[in-house]
This record gives sequence, structure tokens and C-alpha cells, in this order.
Amino acid sequence: MRWDIFCKVIDNHGDVGVCWRLACGLAAAGDAGRLWIDDASALAWMAPQGHPGVRVVAWTAAGAAQEAAAAPPPDVLIEAFGCDPAPELVARFAQAAPPGAARRVWLNLEYLSAEPYVERLHGLPSPVFKGPGAGLTKHFFYPGFTPSTGGLLREADLQARRERFVRAAWLARQNIPWNGERLVCLFCYEPPALDALLAHFEHSGEPTRLLVTAGRASRALPPGPAQRGALSITWLPYLTQADFDHLLWACDLNFVRGEDSLVRALWAGAPFVWQIYVQDDDAHHSKLDAMLDWLEAPPELRRLHHLWNGMAAGELPELSPAALAPSQAAVAAARDRLLQQDGLLGRLRQFVAQKS
Repeated sequence: MRWDIFCKVIDNHGDVGVCWRLACGLAAAGDAGRLWIDDASALAWMAPQGHPGVRVVAWTAAGAAQEAAAAPPPDVLIEAFGCDPAPELVARFAQAAPPGAARRVWLNLEYLSAEPYVERLHGLPSPVFKGPGAGLTKHFFYPGFTPSTGGLLREADLQARRERFVRAAWLARQNIPWNGERLVCLFCYEPPALDALLAHFEHSGEPTRLLVTAGRASRALPPGPAQRGALSITWLPYLTQADFDHLLWACDLNFVRGEDSLVRALWAGAPFVWQIYVQDDDAHHSKLDAMLDWLEAPPELRRLHHLWNGMAAGELPELSPAALAPSQAAVAAARDRLLQQDGLLGRLRQFVAQKS
């Protein structure tokens, strides 16, 4: 089966991350795919080796017509996060399939949310009334946390790899110094409570090493020495997707941002704090609270999320291992619930089979 995935970059870690993982998952299942993307620069460090079966297409107006004509139209067309696919590709996609061939399927892969509307809208049709795809029907495909949604991206061997992971060996390969202190991942935008977090770790009675990811997290960190009281700081280079997963597996507490890293933090199983992408009219507040409700987050974890996202004011709660134990239990229980469900890739392929 041939798949075309269209992606326009807003937050290149999340948008590209989701689409690349999806394309690789489809290829690993034996399908072929093209990832059309308007800015593929992040793949240079996220996936420098590429992946067999996945072709990355520079999505430009000049090259769209030529690329659309270079191969048969796809069996499945995915527009990620509501972007409009290249009209030239849609025109070819709209052409009648050969006799006996399966009906082509057009999907709108939506943003991840735990809000109730996701279950109501998942799978609904959306007729196309104008443009080169007039007469076709798209279907909404919503990732989600419950069996009535599209599920979450998860590789078939993820848990086996997680169980084989050796933290000390990975840290040594990355040249990250570690003497048994608590490890905390910082992958964020510019959180309002960042200074308070640094001060908390600096004056804590427990040694903490903060592993700061490249990009906006590094730029958000106020200037200062690498050693600040009980806090040690290590600045990381850009990591491949595999090593970003390893980073989350290695840490005792993960501060993450966006959609892709939220899912990976869930699979890591350690306590995490999610910085959500800001939306107009504070719509992201409801989205964050819906995720915390699904997570069954204890009060301390909920308050920490609100402080980190600028939804509350005051002092940070205690972050010692003992204080985080209820959060650890909530994340572990949530991961167990998710592992009992099918992943997004399986549900996606089943949905396509039903519509073909």
C-alpha cells in the first residue's frame, strides 16, 4: 500500500516528529510512503539516516506538479493537522482507481487531545465540495487516549527496547557525567516557572543534574555556571528521535513540550510535566486539564502543571522522589492502560481497510 503524508511545520519537533514516526511505522509494516514537508531541516538531526521505505519530498510549489506525476497516486492520503495537500497530488488522487483496485482513502490526522469531543468526532466524514478533490470524502482521524479514538503512536518493539535499556551505558555513550544524582530532562518553550525550578533544584538537599535539550530550552535557560549549589547543568546537542526516547528513559523526571514528546514521556513511565502549546483564548488550558483528568493526576502534579504553564501563581510543590511517588504511580498506571489498547498504527490500518 502507498501512503502520502503532508506536513506543514509549526513546531518542528512536534509536527515533524509525529509525521516521521508515522511514516517509519508504516514502512516497518511493509508499506511505502512519501512524506511531503515544507521544512525538513529538523530531520537532519532527528533522523539523519532516514528510513527504508520512506521518501522525504520537499513540499514546494515549483516541485509539486513534477513530484505528483512521478509515481501512481497513493492509496491513502493523509493531511497532518489540517494542512492542505498539494492540489496537483489531490487531482491525481481524485482520478478514478483502476477496476478491481481498492477505493482510495483521504484522512485528516488531527491534533492529540483528551477532551470529550475527540471520541465524538473521530472517524466522521467530511465531504469535499470544491477544488481538485471535489466529490471526495475526507475522514477525521483523531489520536487519543481511549479505545474510542485513534490511539497513540507506539512501535511494536517499544516495551522490549525499554526493558533492555541500561541507563549508565547510554549516559556514558553520550558523554553525560553522572554520579548517581537525580536526572531531570528539560525540553520546553519558555515556561514562566523556569527560574523557580532552577532555584528549587539549586537549594535542594538532593543533587540534581539537569539535562537541557538543544534549541529553545537552552535559549530559555538564564545565563550562569554549570554548577549552581546542588544543581548541575549539562547542555545536550540535538538528539535523534531514538536518543530523545533514551533521554526520557534515563531521567527520573521529564519536562516535555508539544505532542510527540508528551506521548514519549508516557511510554517512558517516569513522572513528567507537560508544557502545552499556547492557543488563542487560552483554549490550551482546557486541553491540559483534560489530559490531567485522564491521567488521574494527583493534586501536586496538577498544580505543578498549572504553575509550569502559567495557569497559576505561587511556589512549586516539593519535587523529591518521595513527594513524586504518587505522580510516578499515576503515570505508570496510565501507561499500563494504554499498553492494553491497540496503538495508532494498528487502528489507522484497520480504519483504512474498512473504508477501502
